[in-house]
Amino acid sequence: MKLAAVAFYGFALGLLAVGLRELLTGFEENRCSMTYMFEYPEYRRVALPRRVARLYPAYGLYLYGEGLYAQETRALKLTGAPVLFLPGNAGSYKQARSLGSVALRKAENMEGGLHFNVFTVDFNEELVALYGGSLLRQTHFLHESIKAILRLYKHLKTPPQSVVLVGHSMGGVVARALFTLPRFNTNLVSLIITQASPHLAPVLALDPYLLDFYSAVRQKWVNRANKLRNITVLSVGGGYRDYQVRSGLTSLPCPPGDPNKLSLVATAVPRTWVSTDHLSIVWCKELVLATVRAFFDLIDPETRQFTENPEKKMVVLNHHFIRHPVRMLGETQDTSISILDFPEAWSEVNTLRLVYSTPKEGQVKYFLFALSSRRKAYSHFYCRSNNLEMTSWVYGCMHKNVECEWQRQESQTLSVPAPHVLSFGLTVSDVTVNSSGLLHTIELQHFHQVYQAFRINVASQCKVHKDRLSNVYRIMCLSPWLFNDLFTLSISGMLHTSRPDNTSGVLLQLHTAPNCQYKVSIRTSLPRVLGQILRFCGPMVPVYTAVTLLLACGGQLSSILKSRQAAAMSQVVGRGLQPHKVNLPLYVLHILLSCSWFQEVWSILCLPPMDALPPTFPDATFHEGVLPVEEWPHLLSPLLYILGAAVAYWGSTLLCLIMRLISLILAPLHRPSVSRDCGTLRLRTQLLITLCLTVLGGTSCGALSIFAAFLLHLYRVLRLQMTERSLSHMLNLAPRKHKETENGTVDAECLDRSKECNGAPLLSECALQEVRDDLQLHLCLSALFTLPVMLSAPSLIHWIRNLRYSTQLDPDPCWPHIVPLIIVYMLLIDCNTLKLCNSKLLPLTSCLPLPLAITMVTFSPLHLYRVTYFLLATLIPLASCCLL
Repeated sequence: MKLAAVAFYGFALGLLAVGLRELLTGFEENRCSMTYMFEYPEYRRVALPRRVARLYPAYGLYLYGEGLYAQETRALKLTGAPVLFLPGNAGSYKQARSLGSVALRKAENMEGGLHFNVFTVDFNEELVALYGGSLLRQTHFLHESIKAILRLYKHLKTPPQSVVLVGHSMGGVVARALFTLPRFNTNLVSLIITQASPHLAPVLALDPYLLDFYSAVRQKWVNRANKLRNITVLSVGGGYRDYQVRSGLTSLPCPPGDPNKLSLVATAVPRTWVSTDHLSIVWCKELVLATVRAFFDLIDPETRQFTENPEKKMVVLNHHFIRHPVRMLGETQDTSISILDFPEAWSEVNTLRLVYSTPKEGQVKYFLFALSSRRKAYSHFYCRSNNLEMTSWVYGCMHKNVECEWQRQESQTLSVPAPHVLSFGLTVSDVTVNSSGLLHTIELQHFHQVYQAFRINVASQCKVHKDRLSNVYRIMCLSPWLFNDLFTLSISGMLHTSRPDNTSGVLLQLHTAPNCQYKVSIRTSLPRVLGQILRFCGPMVPVYTAVTLLLACGGQLSSILKSRQAAAMSQVVGRGLQPHKVNLPLYVLHILLSCSWFQEVWSILCLPPMDALPPTFPDATFHEGVLPVEEWPHLLSPLLYILGAAVAYWGSTLLCLIMRLISLILAPLHRPSVSRDCGTLRLRTQLLITLCLTVLGGTSCGALSIFAAFLLHLYRVLRLQMTERSLSHMLNLAPRKHKETENGTVDAECLDRSKECNGAPLLSECALQEVRDDLQLHLCLSALFTLPVMLSAPSLIHWIRNLRYSTQLDPDPCWPHIVPLIIVYMLLIDCNTLKLCNSKLLPLTSCLPLPLAITMVTFSPLHLYRVTYFLLATLIPLASCCLL
């Protein structure tokens, strides 16, 4: 049985490792160019009013500068257009260097002295993605910073009336949160550009403040959409390289049809076309250049400030971030060229295809295509040019090829069904394209869910003529509902978002060469499927880990109730995987919630909505702040349960090994003990420690008290481990193996021996068995106690990093539920199997973990902090068993 459990959980751990490897490394190499500065950067602190400095001592406002520009702006007499950069989670204000340096260098070559003043906010590198207590404070400070920036321009005849915000990560969320402040003037901000900002939902909801903040921002932007219609917001996701914030979360939750809200992925930005990780999106030269170019085109030449016209802003953003026509914004080409002026330069093309290579010497050439005879027979006219100069705004004088042809869209489009996700790559869907043109489109049928992932390969066989260059073709995987183009030769077919209703499928566009044959093969990629599941359903894994440990604790209590002995920790944790008892009730509950009468009963009981992961399709519609629920995560819950159970199984195994190692190291520092009561606390000591830890948590940080109580319990486990080793050496006994009957109970002879040994003053095998039972019980409790410590760790880290500014964490997500948690920890330190066996509450307590586990999966995936509440609901009755 043990070997089978090890093999099963080893296989599950392998699946988890494959998925994590694909998630963390299964993407293209970093093709972003680094932005460099040519002079030493300087960050000049902007003085804020005393009231603001007193309220926010950890924050600051800086002006970025280099060289001569930094010297000219020392007195803060500014004349440029203000841009404010907002760092994200644990981000530094110095990350504004890339944006500021590129904007400064480009301004040196601009006529008229147009330039930008790039400001940056210091948020003290706070972990706001994991601790939401500082988000509202950052929002208020941002409001004060904007007012302070605009005061610097009062000496100008036409001072700026607004500031452009560039927010990275959580900085973009804080920028949108400005509009939730009651006294905020919406005219102070007219344009927001966010980079890898999780607008749709937080990545992990570890405290209620984070979710309340998101809820307030969402309700403001959805319910007041008409009033905020003139606020232009551009959200840029990083693509698959950004495994911290998936691109689906960067979609703006706004009503459909809002023309001033735009969401896209960096791979779709013209002349960028690269995927960025969560940090490189700030300094990626290709994306920074697109942003700075857009800024210069947004300047109103009359006011020399950013334009307030929403239509002009969207035209500029579409030009630089959606469809770049390879010319300056507003530049028009003269199409009225007379044939009579240059008759020798004109050639009439009567064929369906044109192939032209420019000669070495410069020569103007015009081609004439007759439209009247081909309008009905053909639907498109397609041209492409190779060897264009992409590093300049104009075409360079280079040797290039031009190919044009008439196309009939129906004949150039093929369809191929995508393989089923459960085919595991054993089946292949392929299609052969006998290329007679330059562009072919393949529609991938039944490819619309984010958990689908494919490997797409193209094999070609071409006849290359001697007088022509070798043909080059590319593949473009396009999902029309979100801008996320990919250009490569062999691609991984994955989606950032699911397909919304009434949209076309995924299109595979092949830019081909004529007279070639292409074979496109599509097969399911199991590693990428696992990576997609972890990318979108990762928050479910820790919930199922907690469920497994909770059911393991219940199994331990049942073992003590039946046999009066504790089972091995690996055994009870291995049995914590019970999908038939956990997932089946969830399926039934999900079906019942689709009935109106059950929804009424649910609302009468004042129960919160059933937790669901954030929607995976863009432009999700929000009704009264409730997220729409998708079906497919429920179908994947057994797999997620297995992955979570694997984490619990091997994590508990690692905990046992660590305890053995530490006890071996600390053994010389302790006197050998043979009592099962080693490491326990007297009642007076328990009361004193409980009082001290409660006061400590209330006056400083609740997570600190939880961690201290956890260490006290770990000391109890270490002493039991030392005692077990001492008794084993003293008695020179091998590990005892009880004979169990078919129903799992211990042989009666063993029980008789235990009863006889309980009253014996001499050391015996019974004393060793008692210590081993207590050790297994407390190892299970330690694994369970680890969860509240890990969930409260972000607030503890935040408190430690802000100790120089404040000794008390405000607000504290751990207060006041740390009080019962500390009491439970102290009571369970003295717990042993004998007390539990004699308790009248044990039968009831052993039945609680299963319903609480079901409730945990129902209400915790989107509210991870609730896991602690459900653990308390189990531990409080267990602690009562030590008293009653």
